[in-house]
Amino acid sequence: MAASLSPSDMPPALVAHHGSCSLLTSDGELLTLSSEDAVLELRQWPAPLVVHAPLTARRLGLPPLPQPTPWLDLLELFVFALPGRTMPPTVRGLAQALELDDNRIGSAEADLLPELADILLDRVATLRATPSGEEMAALAVRMEHAGWAWGRSVLAALGTGTSLPPEALQPGDAIRVWRRLPKWEDAAPRPPPANHPVSAADARRRLGEILGPDAETRVGQADFAGAASAAFAPRLVRGDPHMVLAEAGTGTGKTLGYVAPASLWAERNGGTVWISTYTRHLQRQIEAELGRLYPDAAERRRHVVLRKGRENYLCLLNMEETVNIAGARGAASGNLIGLSLVARWAGVTADGDLTGGDLPGWFGDLFGRGLLAGIADRRGECIHGACPHYQRCFVEHSIRRARDADLVIANHALVMSQAAWHAMDGDEAGDEDNIPTRYVFDEGHHVMDAADSAFSAELSGLEAAELRRWLLGAEGARSRARGLKRRLDDLVVGYPRLEAPLEAALQAAHALPAPGWSGRLADAWHSTTEAVTDVATEAATETAEMPGDHAASPPSPLALLGPTNDAALPNPTEWLLHLLGQQALARSTARAPAEGGHRPGAIECDLHPVADAVLPAAAGLARALDRLAAALRTLVDRLLERLEDDTAELDSATRERIEAGVRTIRRRALSRVDGWVSMLRSLGAPADEGATPQHIDFIRLDRREGQRAGEHDVGLHRHWLDPTIPFATVLAAPAHGILVTSATLRDENGRTDGEETERAWEAAEARTGASHLPSPALRASLASPFDYQRQSRAFIVNDIPHDDIGALAGAYRTLFLAAGGGGLGLFTAISRLRAVHQRLSQPLEEAGIPLYAQHVDGMDNATLVDIFRSEANSCLLGTDAMRDGVDVPGRSLRLVVFERVPWPRPDILHRERRLHLSHGAPGAYDDRIARLRLRQAFGRLIRSGGDRGVFVLLDRRAPSRLLSAFPEGVAVRRAGLRDVARDLAAFLHGHENGEDGIPSSPPALS
Repeated sequence: MAASLSPSDMPPALVAHHGSCSLLTSDGELLTLSSEDAVLELRQWPAPLVVHAPLTARRLGLPPLPQPTPWLDLLELFVFALPGRTMPPTVRGLAQALELDDNRIGSAEADLLPELADILLDRVATLRATPSGEEMAALAVRMEHAGWAWGRSVLAALGTGTSLPPEALQPGDAIRVWRRLPKWEDAAPRPPPANHPVSAADARRRLGEILGPDAETRVGQADFAGAASAAFAPRLVRGDPHMVLAEAGTGTGKTLGYVAPASLWAERNGGTVWISTYTRHLQRQIEAELGRLYPDAAERRRHVVLRKGRENYLCLLNMEETVNIAGARGAASGNLIGLSLVARWAGVTADGDLTGGDLPGWFGDLFGRGLLAGIADRRGECIHGACPHYQRCFVEHSIRRARDADLVIANHALVMSQAAWHAMDGDEAGDEDNIPTRYVFDEGHHVMDAADSAFSAELSGLEAAELRRWLLGAEGARSRARGLKRRLDDLVVGYPRLEAPLEAALQAAHALPAPGWSGRLADAWHSTTEAVTDVATEAATETAEMPGDHAASPPSPLALLGPTNDAALPNPTEWLLHLLGQQALARSTARAPAEGGHRPGAIECDLHPVADAVLPAAAGLARALDRLAAALRTLVDRLLERLEDDTAELDSATRERIEAGVRTIRRRALSRVDGWVSMLRSLGAPADEGATPQHIDFIRLDRREGQRAGEHDVGLHRHWLDPTIPFATVLAAPAHGILVTSATLRDENGRTDGEETERAWEAAEARTGASHLPSPALRASLASPFDYQRQSRAFIVNDIPHDDIGALAGAYRTLFLAAGGGGLGLFTAISRLRAVHQRLSQPLEEAGIPLYAQHVDGMDNATLVDIFRSEANSCLLGTDAMRDGVDVPGRSLRLVVFERVPWPRPDILHRERRLHLSHGAPGAYDDRIARLRLRQAFGRLIRSGGDRGVFVLLDRRAPSRLLSAFPEGVAVRRAGLRDVARDLAAFLHGHENGEDGIPSSPPALS
């Protein structure tokens, strides 16, 4: 090949498994070595060819590789040669992406890597004469100077040296991609949509057009489209939308079923339909399905927009600052290599989405998650019109495209937040967000969970410290954090009426936790715990010495706490958080977090009755937050006054900046502070005995992402008892039509009589907010077209001891081996997943079954699913995100193993909801949640008419009343592990006798 590696330069190639490696030596000898032997060999050889260097190092037991990575990682070369394309980060995944024949791929071991390198370098060489060749050459020179392992080979492929002629694009300019991106242009506002209806017949007709004459006929899909059309009828009464609840069994084809009436309504009425999902997997899946409606990519881009929160997109200003910092640190910078590849991708990306878009999900693992976090708008510091890259901004592009789109694919969190912001901003909301009148909520069984998250409030150390950082900036730390003053700078400077409230707000922000707050709280709790222990010991000794008739009760821990030194925690927020943490530790039965480390899980306690010391601290913090809110409100009011008073002097860009600044202050700061003050003011209010509460208040102490060992966050949490109330109020009621659909909206408890059916629908209406609307929802139910009795089997293993990790790992090994791979293992706890993975990985690898795991492999969920889908005999371990968000048709997923019944988490939030929302039947409330989760898990198994699959539950305590979760026709059989393994092997492989290789008793893996 024109750009192949020369034999003299041929490096060794390495593919690491769990405990063993495939190694191709520089002499062309293919070896299979243990991990230990491979590490010894690598010390003597040059840097090897690998696929996914960080994962390879982890599997070899090596420490993290330095940046720039000395190994020749083919994934880095793939991003350079083919930017904007994704693929599973495995040898097989790369080979398939490069369109190698399956026979050539074979077992996908180390001997394939040199050929893959040659193909990629050849792709680079063919681009030399294209318009992107100049950019590639300039970036390659920059990356070579930064120490990129592929630099020399890529420059040779491009026919370029390490210096470029003066007239060519220079390396420093090539990485500054923000200078070359297209600008958006404003257009006239879109008129409000008309109200022409879409009939059921129209919806069916449009569905037929989308599917075409040769499409597979799906029973119920046309019926679903007809039922969904009712959500697009003209609204008759303000505040009373048309709401349709449509349960569509797996395989119905509900995506195109609702796209048919939605797209037709958008075309007829000049409006936009927002399609909302719960998982990123489904967002991209829907986008791909819309290729049936809009086969031409350019036309699809005009009609369809995928929206996420700002934190998901590349921020060009943050990238510019990161590039400048990396350049200032010297040539040999791993960040410069990663940033150069980001620049290469940014020039071709469809929408600038860093998470789940056309930037591979494994990119962050190659260069560190911090790199992507640093170039995204994760801090809420967007300066809008003041940004020099504002007209090239990916987020602003997507916002403007969404205004004129027919279909916007978003997620539940963004859709609910947008509705809440619009309700808060009222007539001054501006036009940043095109407020929809028609919604489709796919994955509708998650509406209540999403509403619970969107409409809850949390006054915690992390949240309050984040607000302080947003207001004050970095406060001397080595950070690019931009404070409010910097963001509003030229809008305020020179206007005393604006400068005064801004300075007052910044001064009031010092009441929020200062840098280092978590360490101070940990020290205070540790000191208090020691003091309490000493006093309690002394009191117990004195009590033991008293005569029996006068023995006194030992003092309570809270009585012993006493006042803490104000000099140690002078900050009003930190002082309150300290007291809340004391109350949580005193009232919890759980062991306190260990000094210098952390105990898994969290400590929760009820807020009421409130400890005496908490009330004055809460009142003091409420007064401090009132001062902050008053200053911010004054600033907002005076910014709006400037809009009105200086109309003749303000240009469009400045007006837009002021409007954006007002919106951001309200959404980012005022709404949060107002919620906190409301919580604090209510602490001393007497509880209304016997009344159903509107909110649930509790204290939570835990360790969260971003905190060091020994540091814990504490917070006061407020959740709606029924979060569908704010959902119905701020989103559903203002809308004209809403379709909520899922494969698991109802739980009929195994009974088919009319009373139970009605009860199941009422429960579904309660979980989706339909019960809070004036008119009843239209109900529709479409059965799955799959023959589950023929296509599936379900078992409960009844001889695995409870909470024996060794036996649990042995059961997974037995079942995965019996299936020959293709297994999805689901867990209700991350700790058990990790423990099983540790015992399971090497035995499966030795049997030729690759094992991947969420929370272990350092890759995002979408990447893990892509790997699992592409490797027909691999296995994957995951938690609830895999239970609800995996779509893997075919042989790659033929076995689902669930370690135990997915009961709801027994926390305070659940306790209160089961008490007040269960209609006097808390046990049935728990059962309903568990059954719906089991239905979701089983739903991963059969995704097409040709699939065959087995579902296994490893919990012998599973009650029979939960088994109605499985589809009609699926008989669930209880049996020992040996029998289950034999029968699933016979079913999946067509054997009459599946005993080969199956142990006679469940082996425990130590």
